[in-house]
Amino acid sequence: MSVDESSLEKRRVPLTKTPAAAPVAPAAPAGSALRASDADRDRMADILREALAEGRLTPDEHADRVDAVYRARTVGELEPLVRDLPAGAARPAAAHRPFPADPYAATAPAENLIAVFGGAGRRGRWRAGARLNAFALFGGVEIDLTEALFEQRTVVVNSWALFGGVEIKVPENVSLRCTGTGVFGGFDVDGHESPDEGAPVVVVTGWALFGGVVAKARPGKRVKDLRAAG
Repeated sequence: MSVDESSLEKRRVPLTKTPAAAPVAPAAPAGSALRASDADRDRMADILREALAEGRLTPDEHADRVDAVYRARTVGELEPLVRDLPAGAARPAAAHRPFPADPYAATAPAENLIAVFGGAGRRGRWRAGARLNAFALFGGVEIDLTEALFEQRTVVVNSWALFGGVEIKVPENVSLRCTGTGVFGGFDVDGHESPDEGAPVVVVTGWALFGGVVAKARPGKRVKDLRAAG
């Protein structure tokens, strides 16, 4: 029996193209999953620097947390780093900070001043970073900040004096704080608070073993512009 090809063509069911499924938009991330910005990290670093200056964190804790801040990718990773600090709940916007934001300041290498059976010093017009390390072994280190340019609000001076001495001079209109310890030695810091709330803060920490660390304001020396570093 012959088959009429034309009739078969009529009986064929036309093939219809199935429309592609519409792309599904990704769900908006929860607040803690949002990507952290440089401004977010800077605000957290400011909180940690103030906590160190107030003695709420040890230098080692501060260093560990700041390192974690600048490695954090989301807001959720930042929040636990300041949750146990009073300023962690609220923080002014970055635009209101007295000093310009520098996302690399907290992680930048500290400047080292080392005196072993000799002397080392920093004086005159120079740019003071966020961290300075001073080590004196049978020698002396002098850090003169009276004419320095403060690029960060908080400058932490880690001082170690072993059978030696570290002397730190600051302008009279900055805040000077101490978290150091003397063991068979002296840690003499003439701490005071500046009447200007936006003034730089110099925090002297570390230890003195059979040696001495001295920090004090130099009368007549002032930071002329507390909000400009250049």
